[in-house]
Amino acid sequence: MPTTQEHIAVDKIKAAIREIPDFPKPGIMFKDITPVLKDPVLLNQVIDYFYYQLKDKKVQYVAGIESRGFIFGAALAYKLGAGFVPIRKKGKLPGSVEQHEYDLEYGTDTIEMHVDAVEAGSRVVLIDDLLATGGTAAASCKLLEKLKAEVVGIHFLIELEFLHGRERLPQNLHTHSMIQF
Repeated sequence: MPTTQEHIAVDKIKAAIREIPDFPKPGIMFKDITPVLKDPVLLNQVIDYFYYQLKDKKVQYVAGIESRGFIFGAALAYKLGAGFVPIRKKGKLPGSVEQHEYDLEYGTDTIEMHVDAVEAGSRVVLIDDLLATGGTAAASCKLLEKLKAEVVGIHFLIELEFLHGRERLPQNLHTHSMIQF
């Protein structure tokens, strides 16, 4: 039986997210989504949840942020009948790319997309597994803007609200997280 919006058990998905202390460094409580990914019912519900949020938005592309955004993004693109576009770390894509450099707490990082990944004016939703400080998602929006895409929303499985990452994202865009910690 297909999942309906009413059958999505957000509480069960949240309960399946495992916390791993001191990863990748001391003091960090890592939110591990692998238990959600390995459970076919929960994984389907996550994709369905995003689908119901976006099904009427006329999305042409789903842009997934490396790397866990690829998991959700590709499945969501399939379900929406849209294309999938990877946003990668510098040096991972062959051919001509557009780049955007952004600030980290200590230093900078760069993300890239193929210059022909989206057409000007195309409707794109950005997706990733986690909104923490918001730097990568904000940079991804800037990268899509450089390619003249219309970003119709930013969606996350998890939001770490105490890090206030949402404040770094464009305030004119619909930003949604399924689960908040």
